[in-house]
Amino acid sequence: MAFKSPILNVMEAAARKASRGLIRDFGEVEHLQVARKGPSDFVSAADLRVERILREELGKGRPAFGMVMEEGGGDFGQGKSDVWIADPIDGTTNFLHGIPHFAVSIAHWREGKIMAGLIYQPIGDELYWAENGMGAYHNNRRLRVSARTELADALIATGLPFKGKPKHDRYMETLTAVMPQVAGIRRFGAATLDLAWVAAGRFDGFWEYGLSPWDIAAGIILVREAGGAVTDIDGGDDMLTNGEVLAATPPLHKPLAKLIQSAAAG
Repeated sequence: MAFKSPILNVMEAAARKASRGLIRDFGEVEHLQVARKGPSDFVSAADLRVERILREELGKGRPAFGMVMEEGGGDFGQGKSDVWIADPIDGTTNFLHGIPHFAVSIAHWREGKIMAGLIYQPIGDELYWAENGMGAYHNNRRLRVSARTELADALIATGLPFKGKPKHDRYMETLTAVMPQVAGIRRFGAATLDLAWVAAGRFDGFWEYGLSPWDIAAGIILVREAGGAVTDIDGGDDMLTNGEVLAATPPLHKPLAKLIQSAAAG
């Protein structure tokens, strides 16, 4: 059985406690779909409730840590050497529409480095977790990125900007460049799970712009501990600050980066 450190045990306990109400709320969303107003306010309240539970549980487990979370904000310049980075519901739009593809995400950041990450998908009870130097796991099964080496065989995930988000043209240019070169492209609407699925070998690569630290922090360490390569689009290590991420198997990372970079430059 895979060994979880005390830090990971704190993360898992918080995610599971927060998810108990989330599973109940998700069941309720289906009943709200027919309402004229729709379930938007209900889902917003669920998001805030999950974040409150995460703050309480993570704070009890490690009271000295700082916190960076989607609803409550926070940053890395708050004088804390250790910080929790968490997203109460990644895939909120999926949740809103009754689509069971969403997750709770938690990462432990220490002095510029992601030390541990956990992504929990409540529907299906799927737990993805990793710790620096200890490997990546799906429940208790060790993860490795896929063995594919050719773009023509690769299934690639991405995210697309929605209403109110910039850079629609840039995405269309990159899609136009990548689509003819790969076996397929998927857009499932939850960056945390896209990265987890790269680590699990379900996807061979993933790229997206305009992300926040809580969207990608846990997924970055998962992919790296599963043997994958993760950078920003230009090959740097500033994903948490510039919101760009490109993750893939090592043989596919550079060819995929070249396609995206060329399209963005054009």
